[in-house]
Amino acid sequence: MHSKSVAVFCGSKTGNNPLYAAHASILGALIAKQNLLLIYGGGNKGIMGAVANAVLENHGQVIGIIPEVLLGWEQQHEGVSELIVVENMHTRKRMMYEKCNSAIILPGGFGTLDELFELLTWNQLSIHDKPIYILNSGGYYDLLLEHMQKMIAEDFLYNSLEESFTVVNDPKEIFSAN
Repeated sequence: MHSKSVAVFCGSKTGNNPLYAAHASILGALIAKQNLLLIYGGGNKGIMGAVANAVLENHGQVIGIIPEVLLGWEQQHEGVSELIVVENMHTRKRMMYEKCNSAIILPGGFGTLDELFELLTWNQLSIHDKPIYILNSGGYYDLLLEHMQKMIAEDFLYNSLEESFTVVNDPKEIFSAN
């Protein structure tokens, strides 16, 4: 990974598999050790909080970007280097992606999938051209990746999946991919 800042998109819940939070913490430590700036959603809970806390615990820099509507919901992180409060989710996504050199997708819910697909769409339309990594912790994204293969087979995508993103199963692979 050749980057100065990385956006991490992930869940504000931890999910049922302890591997999700463990991978988030490992990723956060690696981001700090690589001297990368973390750009993330600004929350202090779930795997979102785990990745930010791990960066901070390893003396890294964190910018959180959170929409007003989620200030109480995601329990904004008061300990980050900078917390930016924006008007809405669209502004949050756009700002996160504009501030980063690459993006990493961890397990999450509808919001994380929305962010992933918007990033993929922006890259496909040449609005941006930034590397996207999907951390497939414990096979979390296996079924989604299978469906994306169907999208290719049915001729609905313009680029191959390999051109669109890199899938890794362990956070350490992100920094050795490509």
